[in-house]
Amino acid sequence: MLETSARLLRLLSLLQAHRAWSGAELADRLGVTSRTVRRDVDRLRELGYPVNASPGTGGGYQLGAGAELPPLLLDDDEAVAVAVGLRTAAGQGIEGIGETSVRALAKLEQVLPSRLRRRVGALNAFTVPMLRGPQPGAVDPAVLTELANLCRDSERLRFEYSDRPHSRTSSSGGTPIGSASRRTVEPHRLVCSERRWYLVAWDVDREDWRTFRVDRVTPKPPHGPRFAPRTPPADDLAAYVSEGVSTRAYAAHAAVRLLVPVEEAAERISPSAGRLEADGPDACVLRTGAASLDVMVIHVMMTGFEFEVLEPAELTESIRTARDRLSRALLRGAERSTTGS
Repeated sequence: MLETSARLLRLLSLLQAHRAWSGAELADRLGVTSRTVRRDVDRLRELGYPVNASPGTGGGYQLGAGAELPPLLLDDDEAVAVAVGLRTAAGQGIEGIGETSVRALAKLEQVLPSRLRRRVGALNAFTVPMLRGPQPGAVDPAVLTELANLCRDSERLRFEYSDRPHSRTSSSGGTPIGSASRRTVEPHRLVCSERRWYLVAWDVDREDWRTFRVDRVTPKPPHGPRFAPRTPPADDLAAYVSEGVSTRAYAAHAAVRLLVPVEEAAERISPSAGRLEADGPDACVLRTGAASLDVMVIHVMMTGFEFEVLEPAELTESIRTARDRLSRALLRGAERSTTGS
């Protein structure tokens, strides 16, 4: 009986993945026959779970929607995965997520069986997250949820967008002021980096794809109407956003070859600082941007890696200028030391 109950929980967990499973797939996952799967599905229906079945080659089993659906059940691995996710969520640039994650984790532990409560409790007690400091650009969870729902429902979004803050400050304090504009877009996807969230959307007025920082988005309902989703600007939206925020947003662009494997470079260079491409086993190409080529020299030097310039040729001249300036500074320092002694 215990084995049957555990198998029913596993079957329910698979069905809650919101996809259709063929009888053969379920039988393979559960290690039973197709006949046993049919009996277990009948048991779930008797317990009140609406399991739909469609015949034919493309048919299968799927958990139906309904107000009577009992609470979500997690198997052992899923419960631990959720706990790990809650423990690491605090560093993802969402306002108040740390406290919220702790409350959710506490609720999860209360409903887990004792064997899982011990595993998750140990994970909670003996894991020390190395969190970043305060994040001024943290995202409101309600805004994030609203944007995700609009992406899912293919519904137009109206919002006020604050541009990059200017150097001037407000009369009431030292907070930089950024200009605000009203936008209407067709939201497509949310992309998150280590500390930032971005919205990739089709700007209706500008008739082009745009990337918006979510912490600068203030939704202005009512939204709508619905729209037919467009072909996205790239297959890899993470790479598309990375290139946009690290390269296209700046006046000066460059490509340099770093003389280290791409895995090593990725440990120091985040996607928001540049796009990395492997160039053999011992090198990689960094494509990045900066306000000027002089700033680019500092940016590349700060990676701490040996490198060679691929483009533009003017960057090499900027490096020579910086080298000469540093050499003169060293020479003047040496002369002062000699005079002083």
